[in-house]
Amino acid sequence: MEKKIAVFCSASFEIDPKYNKVAREFVRAASLCGYGIITGGTVKGTMGEVSDELASIGGWHRGVIPTFMADKVYPGLTETVWTETMAQRKVLLREGTTAVVALPGGIGTLDEVMDTFACIHLKQYDGRIFMLNYDGFYEPLKALLQHYVDHKMLVPETMAKIRFADTVEHLIEMLQD
Repeated sequence: MEKKIAVFCSASFEIDPKYNKVAREFVRAASLCGYGIITGGTVKGTMGEVSDELASIGGWHRGVIPTFMADKVYPGLTETVWTETMAQRKVLLREGTTAVVALPGGIGTLDEVMDTFACIHLKQYDGRIFMLNYDGFYEPLKALLQHYVDHKMLVPETMAKIRFADTVEHLIEMLQD
């Protein structure tokens, strides 16, 4: 597998099913375009949906999981990588990837995105960040980042490292640029 992307997404079972549906559409399209997918690898929420979709199409899927979550590991992963901490997990989620993609998700997804954004800013990660802004989910984050730019806390060149796509089709196009 030469092209790999990390996919950050929700681990909640309580979210609107539309987010799981679009997550399945995205990973199917990305896998069919030749991307290997790296996720948190659990059965929980959207991560489980992503895992189910990849298993159903025979897509390559690495899960990176802290040992304290061993009881939540998705059984059909192509490859499983164990870590001791969540911090190690974030590093290994990005390892060998050309990009990270954030699907609609919660605080864990936001943490993974911001950690990656800081790594890009510090030249510790040379991939790209893409946010699936499905149904306007990431509009508040876009506004917050613009607020940082407006107050000179973030330079526009760094802000440009996060790209937002409103549809799966647009996201796939952006990944392939």
